[in-house]
Amino acid sequence: MKTIDILKKLRSSRLRPTKQRVEIAKFLFEREKTFHFTVESLNKLLTKKSNSKIALATIYNTVHAFKAAGHLSEVEVRGNKTYFDTNVSNHHHFYDSETSELIDIDANDIIIQKLPKAPNGKKIKNVEVFINLKN
Repeated sequence: MKTIDILKKLRSSRLRPTKQRVEIAKFLFEREKTFHFTVESLNKLLTKKSNSKIALATIYNTVHAFKAAGHLSEVEVRGNKTYFDTNVSNHHHFYDSETSELIDIDANDIIIQKLPKAPNGKKIKNVEVFINLKN
């Protein structure tokens, strides 16, 4: 992703393209593979990579703005850990609880033959499959 695309992404998210936000966006979106992260892990990675310190609040706000704009998806693992995913397409995950790693599974690799009826007044928004791994 080129810098011009990063600037468009920021502006479409209604974020002023500050130096820190551009750096966060480049780190997230200038990669070939999907990237799964928590805000805390992203903070650590950016601190290692960057010469300048980016405030945790800036990282948090930028990540949530990208999520709201549809550039990131949020993945909750067992209700106690929240990851963000640069792959916003419909897909599933392996979860390795020993390493806290999420690994993508293509939606076409899972076949769901039957779903239960949603409770009255509700409809199914989407289906996410988590396959937990262990050694």
